[in-house]
Amino acid sequence: MHRRTFLFTTLGAGLAATPATALARPSSTTATHARAVQVRTLDELRKAIAAAKPGAEIVLANGTYDVPGDQTIAVTGRRGTVDAPITVRAESRGGVTLTGNRGFVFADSSYVVVSGFNLRQKTTFEIPTSCHHVRISRNDFQLADLEGMHWLMVRGDATTVERNHFHGKSTLGVFLGVEGPGSDGMARGVHIVRNYFSDHTFAGDNGGEPIRLGLSGRSLSEAGAVVEENLFERCDGDPEAISVKSSANTIRHNTIRDSLGGIVLRHGNKTRIDGNFILAGSNGIRIYGNDHLVVNNYTEQIGGSGIVLGSGSVRDHKPEDSPDSRRGNDAPDRVTIALNTIQSCGTAISGESQRTLPPLGCTIADNLLVGNAGQQLVSMPYQEGITWSGNLCWGAAAEGNIPASGFSRKDPKLATGSDGIRRLTSGSPAINAAGKTYPTVTRDLDEQPRTGRADVGADEYSQAAAHNRPLTSADVGPASR
Repeated sequence: MHRRTFLFTTLGAGLAATPATALARPSSTTATHARAVQVRTLDELRKAIAAAKPGAEIVLANGTYDVPGDQTIAVTGRRGTVDAPITVRAESRGGVTLTGNRGFVFADSSYVVVSGFNLRQKTTFEIPTSCHHVRISRNDFQLADLEGMHWLMVRGDATTVERNHFHGKSTLGVFLGVEGPGSDGMARGVHIVRNYFSDHTFAGDNGGEPIRLGLSGRSLSEAGAVVEENLFERCDGDPEAISVKSSANTIRHNTIRDSLGGIVLRHGNKTRIDGNFILAGSNGIRIYGNDHLVVNNYTEQIGGSGIVLGSGSVRDHKPEDSPDSRRGNDAPDRVTIALNTIQSCGTAISGESQRTLPPLGCTIADNLLVGNAGQQLVSMPYQEGITWSGNLCWGAAAEGNIPASGFSRKDPKLATGSDGIRRLTSGSPAINAAGKTYPTVTRDLDEQPRTGRADVGADEYSQAAAHNRPLTSADVGPASR
């Protein structure tokens, strides 16, 4: 069996289709190591890495180290195991700063952890296709702010990027990109979790994404990535904070606050967007492509639309298409938008009219839409390909062109919790009011069970404490628990 096929089958296949609660949370620690090797110079560090066996732990003494000229810190041919990874870490978290043109350079390695560094290099940090099961953990990324330079580029299968802080970029280029082999492949089974993305201030209208998961030419490749529990604040370098340009991914339990960027399924199919908070920003969720599931999301105080169901310049991208030909917008087919709560947005749910191909076979059902005076609940130029049902509308906002058969107008009886989120209270007409069934949606926004007939909107009424809530900077990044 081909190595990449084996890896995906055993480690990453079908992640996007797996219920949210079935995937284990990542461990914040690594397995027990052999006695740590202490090093105090870059030469000692290089020698220790070159000699490292499974279970080795290499600790670089605190300080600032400049990697001179074209030199690197090579991690080549190093292979740990799942129970005994090779770990390279700073003496104390954030105690080591690496400067210079290049830093860690990976090749042909697996089960290696890099942890606790302040990374300040002048070239992209890359995990190539020759590597797998690399973990980039608890580092502070503030690489050189150079036009067009991406900071971390992942091409290796089963890479984990966890609890890092990416911040302070003002030029074209992404904080974190995921690509793969050739011109149309994707790294498979990548896990991006508990990172803090902040302060991307690139003023252009494209190219400053915090996360770019693929490219147009790679859009039909099933990546099976999971992007979860990340926090985005003041991410203004692109309208897309999480830009998905690949297929079969899961985007869940992230918080985007005070940012230009939203969650955008720009290219690709079969991605699940589940249980995200998008608060006090400019863009919500925007959708192109086929067979997506958008459930349990909470958007509030978005200047634009809470959710946009896009239009297309092409009906479907096909495997026989050249990568370059996939740049057009793929009209949404068979997309389900259900059980979301959208409040106080410029428009709750909207479409697009600038392209000629409408959505087909799409469902917008059992969402809770609340708006204020001067706002609009629905603005959908193409209605023929959409089935509306069970939506609950409230507030002084204009209803727009939501079909009369697709909604009822009732006070949902919401109350604001200590986390600022408005949830159902006892006696809400949203309770047990969903008109459709959702076999794969077993939990709500708060990660509480959905039992019996679902409640309308993202929240299933409960008096229990929420397990999923908007993240703060204390919950993510290098110092988080």
